[in-house]
Amino acid sequence: MFTGIITDVGAVRAIEKKGDTRIEIDTQYDTHDIELGASIACSGPCLTVVEKGDGWFAIEASAETLSCTTIGDWQVGSNVNLERALRVGDELGGHIVSGHVDGIARIVGMRTEGDSTRFEFEAPDDVMPYIAEKGSITLDGVSLTVNEVEGNRFGVNIISHTKAHTTFGQRVEGDRINLEIDMLARYVSRLVGDDRK
Repeated sequence: MFTGIITDVGAVRAIEKKGDTRIEIDTQYDTHDIELGASIACSGPCLTVVEKGDGWFAIEASAETLSCTTIGDWQVGSNVNLERALRVGDELGGHIVSGHVDGIARIVGMRTEGDSTRFEFEAPDDVMPYIAEKGSITLDGVSLTVNEVEGNRFGVNIISHTKAHTTFGQRVEGDRINLEIDMLARYVSRLVGDDRK
């Protein structure tokens, strides 16, 4: 489990495509403190550490993960939002995040609002019923609040701190973004008999 509060922005240092895709990521984390088999959210998806060294760790992405996320877009040098798994007693500053990507959104608009930037996203039709005004959403691993919803589009406000400490400061219109709906919305839907998920 995660909170959607990014604690490091890493960078892809190597990609090796064979059976599964192996990706090495540079990080500011103390990798001596990361166990092999640990889970790290990498721009949203929860991935397993399979190898590590001083200042880097490696994960493997299956064909299924590549097809359901934007990991296949990564190149050497791509920046990645990182969050280590939630531990008992940690501050829950965002919202409960599973690290399971529900779909891919696309940035369709950006405009400055004071010191913030309003991002407009287009999302797949099947996830839109779970996105609500003032509800929580996870985009590329970042816990955010939905400002408005209209059709298959929704908007969020990204404050300057978030832009400076995540990959959102480098985003442009047209970029694809990993999207995870709020876990509460998923369970409420299940309880009321909605069988879309």
